[in-house]
Amino acid sequence: MAASEMRLIPLSNLREHHDHSYHQLVIGLDGLAEFEIEGQGGEIRPLTGCIVPADHVHYYAGIGENRQLILDLPDDAPYLTGHHRELKRLFERPRFFTLDTRLRGYLEFMLAEVNDYQQAPGDLLAATFLACLNTRLAEPMSALGSTGRQLDLVALNRYIDTHLDQRLTVADLARQSYLSEQHFSERFRILTGLSPYQYLLRRRLEQARNLLGTTELSLSQIADRCGFANQSAFSHAFRKHLGSPPSALRKT
Repeated sequence: MAASEMRLIPLSNLREHHDHSYHQLVIGLDGLAEFEIEGQGGEIRPLTGCIVPADHVHYYAGIGENRQLILDLPDDAPYLTGHHRELKRLFERPRFFTLDTRLRGYLEFMLAEVNDYQQAPGDLLAATFLACLNTRLAEPMSALGSTGRQLDLVALNRYIDTHLDQRLTVADLARQSYLSEQHFSERFRILTGLSPYQYLLRRRLEQARNLLGTTELSLSQIADRCGFANQSAFSHAFRKHLGSPPSALRKT
């Protein structure tokens, strides 16, 4: 994807799913829609929204007549790099949010500018919106988190593997380390080089590959045991990240 793109579109009432290499911000303008991102589900109403990080499988559907603002953001967009690189934190994990009064006013202004003036600086307007949203969603660092406590990856792996059949969230993992979600995510990325969601997906796929080679469980059963939303989501993730369909590893 060469550049960011702002779209005003309705979502189909048919439930669909995919992932993509760019980040996405979705804000409801009219009607309702549903999103599920890596196990986190939520309803998008007018002036609420969700953050879809790159490479995260998400399910979505409009409910009746609806209109959504969708902002597609490549990882190297100008306002996610350089002096603005701190805004990438917005896309470290999926989140749902509600716009406050000031952001609602700015959103209305931004849409009017883009609609009324062909030369309106859409990228700059969007960058300002992202910066304001980032300020509101930023979590204060917990007192315990500021002490320099090291993450216990062995204990975290034990917890993940024990609860792999569940829809684990960053909040679940952060609680195990007595840290805020934001501080945990920062520490975790430094320690592993991956976001918590990327790491969870890797653990799920490793366990799935093991079950494929050592058991007679069906693909649907393996998907359930490894915490995937369904067999389709499991097969999609397996093929994308391991290069072949799950059936290719099934013992003959």
